[in-house]
Amino acid sequence: MRRIASHRLAGAALVALAVVGVATATRLALLWRARGALELRPATLAALLGAGLVYDLAVASYLAVPFALALVLMPQRLFASRAHHLLVRAGCFALAYALLVVAVAEWLFWGEFGSRFNFIAVDYLVYTREVLDNIWESYPVGRLLLALVPIAALLALGPLRSGGFAVWLRSSTPFRSRLVLGLAVLLVALGFALALDDRSFTGFADRYEQELARNGIHAFFAALRRPELSYREFYPALDEDAAFREMRELLRSDAGTFLTDDPRDLRRSVTPAGDERLYNVIQITVESLSAKYLAAFGSRAGLTPNLDAIAAQGVLFTRFYATGTRTVRGMEALALSLPPTPGESVVKRSDLPKLSSIGPLFSERGYDVVFLYGGYARFDNMASFFSQHGFHVVDRASPPAQRIEFANAWGASDEDLFDWSLREADRAYAARKPFFQFVMTTSNHRPFTYPAGRIDIPSHTNRDGGVKYTDYAIGRFLAAARARPWFSDTIFAIVADHCASSTGRAELPIRRYAIPLVLYAPGILAPRRVDRLSSQIDFAPTLLGVLNWHYDTDFYGKDVLNMEPDDERALVASYEALGYLKGERLVVLKPMRQQAVYHWNAATGEQSPAPSDPALVDEAIAYYQTSAALLERSAGQPAR
Repeated sequence: MRRIASHRLAGAALVALAVVGVATATRLALLWRARGALELRPATLAALLGAGLVYDLAVASYLAVPFALALVLMPQRLFASRAHHLLVRAGCFALAYALLVVAVAEWLFWGEFGSRFNFIAVDYLVYTREVLDNIWESYPVGRLLLALVPIAALLALGPLRSGGFAVWLRSSTPFRSRLVLGLAVLLVALGFALALDDRSFTGFADRYEQELARNGIHAFFAALRRPELSYREFYPALDEDAAFREMRELLRSDAGTFLTDDPRDLRRSVTPAGDERLYNVIQITVESLSAKYLAAFGSRAGLTPNLDAIAAQGVLFTRFYATGTRTVRGMEALALSLPPTPGESVVKRSDLPKLSSIGPLFSERGYDVVFLYGGYARFDNMASFFSQHGFHVVDRASPPAQRIEFANAWGASDEDLFDWSLREADRAYAARKPFFQFVMTTSNHRPFTYPAGRIDIPSHTNRDGGVKYTDYAIGRFLAAARARPWFSDTIFAIVADHCASSTGRAELPIRRYAIPLVLYAPGILAPRRVDRLSSQIDFAPTLLGVLNWHYDTDFYGKDVLNMEPDDERALVASYEALGYLKGERLVVLKPMRQQAVYHWNAATGEQSPAPSDPALVDEAIAYYQTSAALLERSAGQPAR
């Protein structure tokens, strides 16, 4: 041991050892946290820890390279100086503290998303203001950072007080020996970089096992490096013409007629019988509203009395699913009727594609088309996306923001947001224009803060408080709207962007994607329950079907109210897993060209492996492959 410590490059080895030690401790802590969702056998646990160690060693080698380089090049006189010794002591503490901060961040991120760092973590660095404010309001950040100081000091104290450390500081290693070992460190890191991918270990059947085998730092940089995935390169694929032929067959039973015979052209002309109806539409997209919170879906918590009343008086869709796990995924599906493609959402793309959108359909009929958001719409590129799809954007930076009564890190309270909506509706009505509003709420989001005295759950308590406050704000908004002259000619569409949580043992836990959709319009729509299987891509065609509009489109969704039983299906996805649910069978498409078919028990939510179904798999592939192809070939063209 003394001989090892006497080599100058032992310092780089110490860095690597610290990284592996903290990473292993983090993995064990997350294993303990996920213990209720895991059924690990000894062999699986050993494989998980082994795979995790490989990732940890890779990250340790990457981080050791700059230290090794400095130690190789540093002159002996500088290495032996008192200033360098003091710098090393400070560096030991700084390294320990930084590794602990990352470990705590992983713990908190897992609690929120049930995964290692991913695209969301990358976004958190891009939108630092909202995210840092949210973290500061949601967690005792100051206390946590202070608590880590003595822990880091204790971790650094061990090496500093050891005899081996003193030997290392007195070492005098010849340059050639330093260079040889330094090159060895570089080659090891380069080998890991070339051979190891973030999907190198994909043999774990359980999603939690896959996540626990990863290293958070490695996963973060993998997401940073690969925000988008080529469908044809990574996923099961058909011949391109065959995929489009399949997709045209799947859309053929829709109420539209294809505009051309081009096998790759999905544009159709929807021409229902009768006259169009020019009702106003206010679409309230509620942040993180799982179906489970409503009484209509079995809840007895009493958190949503206003939504429960609306559900009973409107058209309630009982088998409606979110396409993804993020707000931008919900927006993408609701506005574009587009399946979720691998990687980033279309909303966040700078090269917005030329695809059908709900906004222009309203604009060309003379509607006042507005997107309202309680936060700053630059977040997640929402302002650019909606403005390029025909919407006027009203957000926290707009003039109405001067009258905000309450706001948190994510934006103005839902009460303030709905007041903006009322003013925009009154303005359009005064101008004798029908209006369409896409309203995006924020209050049902961590840190769950809202004005005091509104509900019986104190602000900054938990998700239940966020749900109940948003319900209160919707009830208050509708009460005010009923007094407006435009109320009787308005359809209110209440839908969620995604669920409160979509994590589970399965890669795609279907029940956790269930969200409510209610169309509420007393005097226009008779109350009813719609039990057809559908998802967010079906929202726009269904709404336009209620309005009986004639239009050309390449929407992937269908009018649920006029859907044939054989057409019922739902598309759900995570960051990389793409799901296609039809009846009780779920197809999951994954990177490395993997596919799986499961039997889904709707009553229990359990999934079990099922025999392969080539026809069903081809349907799933057609949806995702063609939508990815359309995005690729239309990138940079104007939206329509």
